[in-house]
Amino acid sequence: MGDQKAVVVGLSGCSSSGKTTLARLLRDIFPNTFILHEDDFYRPEEESVFAEMRWLEIPLADTPPRLPFKGGVRDWDCAESINIPDLEKALSYIRAEGAFPVSTTSSGPTETHRSNHDNVISRWTTPAYKALSSPPLPGIQPFVDSKEDKNSVGKCPASPAKIEAMKAKVQAWLRPGSPGHDIFPAAAGGDGDSDADGPPRVCLLDGFLLYSPPRFSRVMDLIDIRLFLQVTHAKATQRREARDGYVTLEGFWKDPPGYVDDVVWPNYVEAHRWMFVGGDVEGGRLDWDALRQRGVLAQHLKAEGDAAVGFEFEDTLEWAVDSVMAALEGWNAQRKR
Repeated sequence: MGDQKAVVVGLSGCSSSGKTTLARLLRDIFPNTFILHEDDFYRPEEESVFAEMRWLEIPLADTPPRLPFKGGVRDWDCAESINIPDLEKALSYIRAEGAFPVSTTSSGPTETHRSNHDNVISRWTTPAYKALSSPPLPGIQPFVDSKEDKNSVGKCPASPAKIEAMKAKVQAWLRPGSPGHDIFPAAAGGDGDSDADGPPRVCLLDGFLLYSPPRFSRVMDLIDIRLFLQVTHAKATQRREARDGYVTLEGFWKDPPGYVDDVVWPNYVEAHRWMFVGGDVEGGRLDWDALRQRGVLAQHLKAEGDAAVGFEFEDTLEWAVDSVMAALEGWNAQRKR
């Protein structure tokens, strides 16, 4: 941990639970922060076994399963849709180097084999803030030129006053003599570049499927702070159907009718049963012992019955800010041991 240059904060939950909106706000509230989207690791829609062998250099028996169909449409909300090995490689590099993976080729930047589903497209390129200071990587480790930040997530559900209050809280935490200053001593005026002796970067990993063992066990191991956003079926459906759609490399994706009820929600329920009492995701009662065992943080209900109506986003924002500050303090204390 002493050589780790970035802390990975996972933000996971059902599609349209508010992960991307929260990630963007936390990026503006905390210093030295950038976002990595799990959506940038979708597999290609049409992918042959031989293409996978060529790109991943793995034997035939270990090739990923074909992308399934559900309800007559391609299922993009399951573990099989994500290129898990590439996500693991990217997270390992980010933790070690404090920046996105980069790759240079003799022919210059080229497109990767990433999926064009939803908001996903990756390119071999070099982030401006890192220039060429990082060593070139093998071709299977891309810098993610995300489409996600080009997609609208609608009106921000947090008021300007609430956002400013959270910024002020973090700024107070960063002042000399406060715990945050020990973690980010140059936050007020430094350039934020991560080096051997400098402050860590914070990578916000936004993903709908991050805490789903055993397929994502290695991904979970690479996430230092694990936040889970709970949402009701009704609210997830309302938010997803309210979105205009998603920018893609080849055009625009709009969910087909019934996609949330037929694909998104059933997959979410199946992948997250372990988090809930009796496996009852619809009931909404979290299994706190199970969460503690895997180091996952979630909001506590203010009153019985809140699980049926969900959380107010401003409460979620404040909970996330407080949780990240406390977890960073714990991470820093462990780093010093």
